[in-house]
Amino acid sequence: MNTQIQMVDLRRQYERLKPEMDAAMQSVLTSCAFINGPQVRIFGQQLADYLRVPHVIPCANGTDALQIALMALSLRPGDEVIVPAFTYVAAAEVVGLLGLVPVWVDVDPRTFTLDPARLEEAIGPRTAAIIVVHLFGQCADMEPILRVARQYDLYVVEDNAQSIGADYSFSDGTVRRAGTMGHIGTTSFFPSKPLACYGDGGAIFTSDATLADRLGMIASHGQVRKYHHQVIGCNSRLDTLQATVLEVKLKHLDAFHAARMEVARQYDAAFASVEGIQVPYRAPFSTHVYHQYTLQVEGGLRDALQARLKERGVPSMIYYPLPLQEQEAFRTIARRSGTLDVAEHLCRSVLSLPIHTEMTSEEINYCIDSVREGLVSLRGLKTDKK
Repeated sequence: MNTQIQMVDLRRQYERLKPEMDAAMQSVLTSCAFINGPQVRIFGQQLADYLRVPHVIPCANGTDALQIALMALSLRPGDEVIVPAFTYVAAAEVVGLLGLVPVWVDVDPRTFTLDPARLEEAIGPRTAAIIVVHLFGQCADMEPILRVARQYDLYVVEDNAQSIGADYSFSDGTVRRAGTMGHIGTTSFFPSKPLACYGDGGAIFTSDATLADRLGMIASHGQVRKYHHQVIGCNSRLDTLQATVLEVKLKHLDAFHAARMEVARQYDAAFASVEGIQVPYRAPFSTHVYHQYTLQVEGGLRDALQARLKERGVPSMIYYPLPLQEQEAFRTIARRSGTLDVAEHLCRSVLSLPIHTEMTSEEINYCIDSVREGLVSLRGLKTDKK
């Protein structure tokens, strides 16, 4: 390979967008409006238009977005919040931080997202909310989740950090953007995310004007106007420099998605008939923007394949190696609902390959060949040992 393959190549993306990006950032440096500059409001409105949702509240990061969302719902200590067992810790972390009880529910073995069929058995007298995580670029199956939430009068918070721009199709033909179907949606603009800034950033969105006012108040020290604090809040702001970076990138977001979808298409075609791996499932109810391209490696060969790829200079990641129910931080505060076999299996079998907006055909083919050759070699070694 002439270049070093990256999981996400931010340098090449910046170099392609450099004229736009430099001009946008220079405008902030010239104005010196580093906090709550006009670009923050402008970006918030642009994101609202893109998501087709009335209210967007920019904030400091995706974890803050989740915490502020739960704070706005006025949940009481000891209330239970359903969380998928297979996801990043942030969704559960904010639950515990607020004195709430995470309730682990298993995920669908194909989409890796919250399994709607497992929801009702998890609901108890203290259940107050469901956190739905749209994972790896694809929506969870929201229609049955929302049906259960309405039946039991539960809040729904969508963690949309990995799937912003994905569309969900309801059975009546209605199409909604990921993150806009529940009471509150959240996202992260961490540098590796589909819509990413050059530092930390996040946003919260809702269709409820009353909730929007409360979310904005909580994110700004609990104040409606300066020095007048109505509730206990926090300090969570999106920097103006990050907002202007996001303004530029939002214009290119659909093109970014299309570029990753093309990489995924080539991977799918190459791996469809390869024994020992499962390609990502494409749910009929959701588009897939491929924040990650995540294989399932069968036969206990995942770690060995990752080592072979590393030898060939191909990076890969395991999202996530340990399910939430096995994390030490939650052992004494969480409750599990039923078996969590799927989450446990995924933690032993998933492997994410490089996928980003700047990948060349040479890089894609090299990754494909490396996976194929690695599996052939490993199966040969396994056969020899028998």
